[in-house]
Amino acid sequence: MQIKTLIKYLEELAPPFLALEGDPTGLQLGSLKQEAANVVVALDFNREVMDEAIEQKANLVVTHHPFIFRPLKAVEPDSPTGSLICDAIKRDLTVYSLHTNLDVAEEGVSRRLADLLALNNQKVLKPTFTQSLFKIVVFVPLGYEDRVRNALAEAGAGWIGDYSHCTFNLEGKGTFKPLEGSNPFIGQQGKIEKVSEIRIETIVSEENLNKAISKMIKAHPYDEAAYDVYPLKNKGKIMGLGIIGDLPTEKSLAELGEEIKELLGVDGLKIAGFREKTIKKVAVCGGSGGRLIEKAVSEGADLFITGDIGYHQFQQGADLNIALMDPGHDATERVVVPFLADYLRERIKKGGHTHQIFISRVETSPWKLL
Repeated sequence: MQIKTLIKYLEELAPPFLALEGDPTGLQLGSLKQEAANVVVALDFNREVMDEAIEQKANLVVTHHPFIFRPLKAVEPDSPTGSLICDAIKRDLTVYSLHTNLDVAEEGVSRRLADLLALNNQKVLKPTFTQSLFKIVVFVPLGYEDRVRNALAEAGAGWIGDYSHCTFNLEGKGTFKPLEGSNPFIGQQGKIEKVSEIRIETIVSEENLNKAISKMIKAHPYDEAAYDVYPLKNKGKIMGLGIIGDLPTEKSLAELGEEIKELLGVDGLKIAGFREKTIKKVAVCGGSGGRLIEKAVSEGADLFITGDIGYHQFQQGADLNIALMDPGHDATERVVVPFLADYLRERIKKGGHTHQIFISRVETSPWKLL
């Protein structure tokens, strides 16, 4: 298995098109054409993580934070960054980052935070992407409908919520006249045929549309499949930054703060608001989400949890009567690392491979609390 197959698995979880404009998500170093060895999943890439990958006989490091965030003017072997890049290349190491596409993805960073708090009635705090949906209608000769239906489902068509293979089927009569040069599956050249056919209708997202059509045509017995594609006004999945939901039971800000410290493994956190304030509706955003304070207020949140909240943003929270909690940038994102590792293990196992996935043990936070 080449590394690009592992990347394909990752991009099924967090498609690159979900990334925010200008974000350097994706390949950072190395080659996707290498044969895959083991994998290390980390929040960041640094020299300690590189040494760990070598120790684990891994040639792919998957991170959330891009190592090369801003374009480099030069790669100097004598500089810390240049030295790390050169050493990683010498060791045939590939580094791949899932950044804002993993923030926005349905099962991404903020979802992990929301699930950690067991929030109910979860919805996206700030939508940045809404799926476009299409309907595929295809006409299949009787007896071949299962083959075509399964091909569509394997390509992602007919998936609604927790259900797959969702189609509507109607039997009718199809007519066609094979012309000179045709190679008809049914019928003869020059003669109008009447055939019992099944009309299969199913729904598909825009990102799976071309794949679904291709798979359908390949599975269809006719040399010229008859099908239609209709754009729909139905809304598909809504994805974006942050999640808002309800706590299973109301808690005071102080009680919830102690719980958050334990859940995220931090020694302290910044809070703003009365310690006795009752918290029911909570908004969360992994990383730096201070710019979403007003959005959290407009959605009725009692508390907003995110990292990198600034002095004036804390003041803004007080003015807007919303409690704020800042456990730290890295603490609000680390929750996605074990999830990514488990996801890759499951996909690799499903593909029949035996590569090992390691969670980095390196503490990459650039600061410590005294």
